[in-house]
Amino acid sequence: MAESGVVVIDKPADWTSHDVVAKTRGLARTRRVGHAGTLDPMATGVLVLGIEKGTKLLGHLTLTEKAYDATLRLGLTTNTDDAEGEPGERVDASGVTDEAVHEAVRALTGEIMQVPPQVSAIKVDGVRAYKSARKGQEVELKARPVTVSAFEVTGIRRVTDEAGTFVDVDASVVCSSGTYIRSLARDAGAALGVGGHLTALRRTRVGPYDLAQARTLDQLAEEFTQVPLAEAVAAAFPSRALTEEETRRVRHGNRIDPTDQGRGPIGLFAPDGRVIALAENRRDHMKPLVVFEPA
Repeated sequence: MAESGVVVIDKPADWTSHDVVAKTRGLARTRRVGHAGTLDPMATGVLVLGIEKGTKLLGHLTLTEKAYDATLRLGLTTNTDDAEGEPGERVDASGVTDEAVHEAVRALTGEIMQVPPQVSAIKVDGVRAYKSARKGQEVELKARPVTVSAFEVTGIRRVTDEAGTFVDVDASVVCSSGTYIRSLARDAGAALGVGGHLTALRRTRVGPYDLAQARTLDQLAEEFTQVPLAEAVAAAFPSRALTEEETRRVRHGNRIDPTDQGRGPIGLFAPDGRVIALAENRRDHMKPLVVFEPA
């Protein structure tokens, strides 16, 4: 059975995140496997899994910054805002200039309000939006604040057929947790008056974990490798070395003195290098959030 830690997987296309978790459970020979943020089936790239005690990290890793390479198609909407949905209105985008594309992208950069896709896991009146969408019911989703710290156009191509011209836009995006790249494609197309949807998506980074560290499922089947728990915590969060007395207190779930490292989470390490917990600073104390080695 695999030890506690993190596995960084390069998810293949047409696999759900649940499919990857199920496969990894077999490879790691443990049921305790979870993921830090889903990828849609059509998407590929970095999917971070927690193994054993590493599952306790997942809720905190989910909140970290993410990076993507994407392709947006201007000139066609879909009911899911991506290529897996039913086609909607087709509009000839031949009049959309490169300058206009860059302008639309600039307007979607920074701190913005974003409406999630109809096919999303957001709950409305206790029901997931995608479940309502499957029944043909459109729900009102409220705009939410997200941060798109970088939205860079890397290529623009025009594809013409008998119905007119599409404009395909390749882009690199760095954004906060909760940002939908599908919604960026939809909103860019709407701003340009021709509609748009996402045709390709590859996640290149989740927090500190990128494609250079990722392994395919085939590679993991040959040799199961993972990032040990202590190393995973040190890579993702600020670290604090504890004294023996502080280690004892934290293992019992007790508070210790705060630090000047920001709110956190902060990884707490015993004198021998073992990772003991994740904690956060409050006004006058530091409080454990997750204790990996309770007393």
